[in-house]
Amino acid sequence: MNKQEADILNELCREVSTNQRKIAELIGHSLGIVNKSIASLKREGYVDDSLKVTKKAKQEIKQHKPKNAIILAAGFGMRMVPINLEVPKAFIEVKGEILIERLIRQLKEAGVRDITVVVGFMKEQFDYLIDEFGVELVVNPSYASYNNLHSLALVSEIIDNTYILPCDIWCRDNPFRERELYSWYSVSSQPDPSSDVRVNRKMELVRRNQKDSGNEMVGIAYLTGGEAEAVKRTVQKYSKESFYDESFWEEVLYEKDRMIVEARVFDPEEAIMIDTYEQLREIDSDSNHLKSDAIETAAKALSVSVDEIRDITVLKKGMTNRSFLFRCGEKRYIMRIPGEGTDKLINRKEEAGVYELVKKTGICDPIVYIDPESGYKITEFVENSRVCDSLDPEDVRKTMAKVRSLHELKLSADHSFDIYHLIQFYEDLRGKTPSMYRDYEKTKQKIESLKDYIDAHKKSEVLCHIDANQDNVLFYKNEKGEEQIILIDWEYAGMQDPDVDIAMFGIYALYDRKQMDALIDAYYTEGCPEGVRTMIYCYIAICGFLWSNWCEYKKTMGVEFGEYSLRQYRYAKDFYKLAAERIEEEKKEERKA
Repeated sequence: MNKQEADILNELCREVSTNQRKIAELIGHSLGIVNKSIASLKREGYVDDSLKVTKKAKQEIKQHKPKNAIILAAGFGMRMVPINLEVPKAFIEVKGEILIERLIRQLKEAGVRDITVVVGFMKEQFDYLIDEFGVELVVNPSYASYNNLHSLALVSEIIDNTYILPCDIWCRDNPFRERELYSWYSVSSQPDPSSDVRVNRKMELVRRNQKDSGNEMVGIAYLTGGEAEAVKRTVQKYSKESFYDESFWEEVLYEKDRMIVEARVFDPEEAIMIDTYEQLREIDSDSNHLKSDAIETAAKALSVSVDEIRDITVLKKGMTNRSFLFRCGEKRYIMRIPGEGTDKLINRKEEAGVYELVKKTGICDPIVYIDPESGYKITEFVENSRVCDSLDPEDVRKTMAKVRSLHELKLSADHSFDIYHLIQFYEDLRGKTPSMYRDYEKTKQKIESLKDYIDAHKKSEVLCHIDANQDNVLFYKNEKGEEQIILIDWEYAGMQDPDVDIAMFGIYALYDRKQMDALIDAYYTEGCPEGVRTMIYCYIAICGFLWSNWCEYKKTMGVEFGEYSLRQYRYAKDFYKLAAERIEEEKKEERKA
């Protein structure tokens, strides 16, 4: 039985269609296909001459009848910024209803009562669904590190006549049915140049090539029979391969460049995925969730109405913050929203003080607004800019020259960046959670042993950026076409030895020793004294230990940093050894003298 025959059999089961022409109108197939399909259904014994479904058809329908549903709701919903700061995207209100509640009701109306919701971000907010709707919750503890393929892998064993759907879809009419005869994946008839999939002339779902526009992905699927078994196997396989860490679950539907399921095509108004603030504004301008503190703050800062804040798009999530890009008038702006737990990590009043200090120097990002209480920050978007390429020696040379020019201003803030104090601070934030590293205490003792040498040899402190990594260095052309460089994101800035900024750049870039030495030489173009190089090695070690502790604290909050975390701990150990050897050599030379 092919797709067309199954659609017609489904319609005949409703027992409301009187003739072939009426059936063709209802299901969208041509009269010729309907006549041909009915003839085939008769031959195969699924309907009799009066178009009544047979016992054989009823058995087929029973075999493929929907049993359960999986709702994927673990992710941050990053594109919903700034709404996702207050609620998970599953709880966005559209036309007076909560998205996930509407979906659950629609499933139950279609007879599906076994519903599993995979949760992660703000998982506690989903608990009431157990009591109110009888759903089951499964927690994905790795929601911050992996995409939803891994959420599906957690519940793959229950895939069997199963609806799989996202939590952020709004359907005008109920998309679920009491009868399903084949596996399908839903797309919109609306073209979408960013979509990976398109419907071809044979109504198959294939990967989009560069010439064609894709079909907007709706995200709802039904899996039954062999396709359900194939997805169970494939999702388990892919979830164990790092290549698929960032993959959406739909990746498992492909066999080469073609999906293994049929296409179900919706009209654009039938099903709308609500991914962004502006999509919500388009579908329901009265939604309570449009009343965002961040948007209202941006409008007030720019002296405009909230409706003039438009073209909102999320920027990549940073290690500590979320940011979104928006347009107001002829200019674009970036709004920074502090991430989870940053209120414990960063003093926003000190950050605001630093911006006040550097904003007239032309060395920082063009700031429009900063709130020393909430940490909200708005800067003008620097058009036609790029970040420093840490593997390009010329970029690195120019960056070090800019960092050195900051140090030579000898600016003075009223607070310092005390590395040893912060190591203990981050360790205390972990509370009773022990370090992941078995030799942590031994490594800590070694790092602390460097303190006397640093205190005896450090330079006079000046304002340092501290977070001067390649992503915080912007290259752009001014109106005259001249290349300019600015340093952005000053939230860790404070008084320190200038050599700390060199060490920080190197460990963020994950440099090896040879690259570190080249970096030092790019800063000290006149030649770096050996004692200064030893000091920088010390700073590499203690700063690596500092950020290793920072990563361990963030891990207790469910945020992982992969290789970055491990490499920071290695810097602590490897560069301690290098520094300690050089310090011992210095002592020998002093004794000889």
